[in-house]
Amino acid sequence: MEREIWHGNIDKQQKRVIQLNNQGKISADTTISLQILDALQRGVDELQAQVEMDSTLKSNDKVRYLRSIEILLRGYTGSLNRRDFPASLAPALIKAFSQCIELDKQNKSFATVIENNDYGVAKLLLDCFKQYLDSNPGMVASRTMLMRKYLTLHPEMIMPELAKNPNAPFADSLIKVALSTDIRKVYDYAQAKNALSERIRNHSDSAVQLVARIAASKSGQLYFPFLDNLLRGNITLGAIDSVKDNELSYFRLMVKTRIEYVQRSLPPYNETANQMQALVEMMSRKARDYFIREINALHSVSNENVRFKRLEGLTAQELYYLAVLGENEIYTSSYTRGVYPRIWQRMAHPRGDSLIMSVNGDYFRKFIKMAAGYNELNDFLGRMDKQNAETMMKAFVIGLEKPRKMNDLEDAVDVADSYSSIMDKNKELAAFILNEVNVSHIKNVQDNNKRGMVIYNLLRILFESADTTKKVDLSTLLGIPSIYGKDYSNLTDDSGRVVQQVFFYGDEDKDGQHSYVSFMSLFRGKPGWRVDERKPEWTTITSTKGKPVLIFANKPLYGEDDPDDKAQNKLIEYMQGRDLTPTMVVHRGHSYHLPTTLRKLPESARIVVLGSCGGYNNLNEVLTACPDAHIISSKQVGTMNVNDPILQAINERLLTGRNIDWINMWRELSRKFATGAAKEKFDDYIPPYKNLGAIFIKAYRKAMGE
Repeated sequence: MEREIWHGNIDKQQKRVIQLNNQGKISADTTISLQILDALQRGVDELQAQVEMDSTLKSNDKVRYLRSIEILLRGYTGSLNRRDFPASLAPALIKAFSQCIELDKQNKSFATVIENNDYGVAKLLLDCFKQYLDSNPGMVASRTMLMRKYLTLHPEMIMPELAKNPNAPFADSLIKVALSTDIRKVYDYAQAKNALSERIRNHSDSAVQLVARIAASKSGQLYFPFLDNLLRGNITLGAIDSVKDNELSYFRLMVKTRIEYVQRSLPPYNETANQMQALVEMMSRKARDYFIREINALHSVSNENVRFKRLEGLTAQELYYLAVLGENEIYTSSYTRGVYPRIWQRMAHPRGDSLIMSVNGDYFRKFIKMAAGYNELNDFLGRMDKQNAETMMKAFVIGLEKPRKMNDLEDAVDVADSYSSIMDKNKELAAFILNEVNVSHIKNVQDNNKRGMVIYNLLRILFESADTTKKVDLSTLLGIPSIYGKDYSNLTDDSGRVVQQVFFYGDEDKDGQHSYVSFMSLFRGKPGWRVDERKPEWTTITSTKGKPVLIFANKPLYGEDDPDDKAQNKLIEYMQGRDLTPTMVVHRGHSYHLPTTLRKLPESARIVVLGSCGGYNNLNEVLTACPDAHIISSKQVGTMNVNDPILQAINERLLTGRNIDWINMWRELSRKFATGAAKEKFDDYIPPYKNLGAIFIKAYRKAMGE
């Protein structure tokens, strides 16, 4: 009777398979689905008969095998078409199960069956055997084989799994595999003091030993950018030690290494250097921390020898990398009066094409974009022959369908961002670029390259819209929500309130504190607003007339253990606990604080104001967090003298329940910043309807179905 019950349970699972097939969940290929159904129907029926008719088996053994068949079928349907478990494994699964039973009946190891099958089959077999066939002499060896199969398929899991089983017999060979797929992970595990780190340190492979030595050093992070050359024997730890405590010498070595790595990535070598990203990240960090922030901080110093003293000794290539890697933070004057002119001063023959060739074309689109944004593009192109200049700008536009890394849009966004500046200064060049965009679009249509077709079609539409003599509705053409304004109803919550959150940061130079004081002067003691500063971490600003507007701003706190972060987190927790969902988010503070704000951006944000320097360069991060956001940001210097009037103009409209019309609002604001330095700063702020980079990203994601 017990066996009869399990035969019935197996039949239920077989009916489940038929149901899944009828729903189209087994396979779209009829030939494959017939093979699968044959294995799971006829093949399983034969297994049942094989067990039931075997006179050598006792009743309990028959029950044990029948229950294993039922578990096997449940495991198959439960894992159907998941990663590593294609539906097509069914015939191999049933055949392997039959082989395992025959071996188990003779008390022989079924480890050879596990070894000879793919991971998906082996995993389903052991899952159904672990309860009823656990006594098989091959079970221990089979588990080891299964682990190895899994880690071969998923090398990213080697180190986490070996951390649980550091004495696995195949650990050494897998550590070497892990080194070839993710050196950083091996480095991280080598830093720990446990059995696995000891195994890494005692490994026989010289490359593993090198990573272990670096992990054991306090300067490990400083060695990592040079790891590829270290592994090749092109540089020694001693050579790095000789420069790592000198910021200029260390940066110089990184630039030399980067240029070499880029050269190796080009034909005929086509090599990808280990830890290239680690090198870029360290170069960016040193460029910002040691060079850019120093010359930015001295922006009010008129003596250029004093202000730009830190740039002394840098070569043209080193200055080039300062510019492209410091894009997010470099001030206009730091670029136009400091870095850019010194590039040419440090070259024996100051030619633009020679400069780009000297860095193997690395970041050349970024350099051109910055030159256009700072009105230096004509100067740059004028430093080479006309034919070479045309070749350079053609290279700027073509090949955008081939990202530098997976799904990377940075180059395409740089091209989109540059066009308005080029159109303003050089209409002939703008026409040349538009023509090249059209040529590339036709090529990608012929190649049936969807990414390329989308990129170049969007660029064509955006560039044609930049011609102010033509009236173009980009929202309609691109199939994205309006870029020209936000309806008031789109900014209110279910209670009819507009909720805003403002991120402030305390700074040693008091910049954040001054920004907070300036911001509060818009509301404190002003009719229509009530200010509550009783909370130690944040201030609440509430409208007392007109439409309900609530503004929450954390107080800028300077000190150890990042009090700003704690204050912001407490405020976020408070708002979430009271269902206060911000539809407008404002960042106030230095650009190096911006990553913190971006990490905390709520998806609900419909308007995002980046009041920091270079906030314009963070469009992708904002739109990833808030896909529907309209972004206001500065290409260059963010200043409270511009930020505050913009915020005031928005709030005036919100109080009266008016829709936000960016074109009209920007026209009114431009009258306030009509002349002098104020106009220069305001002109660097980009309203949502002119934010070609943001528009491009939104339209690209829509077109690609992302």
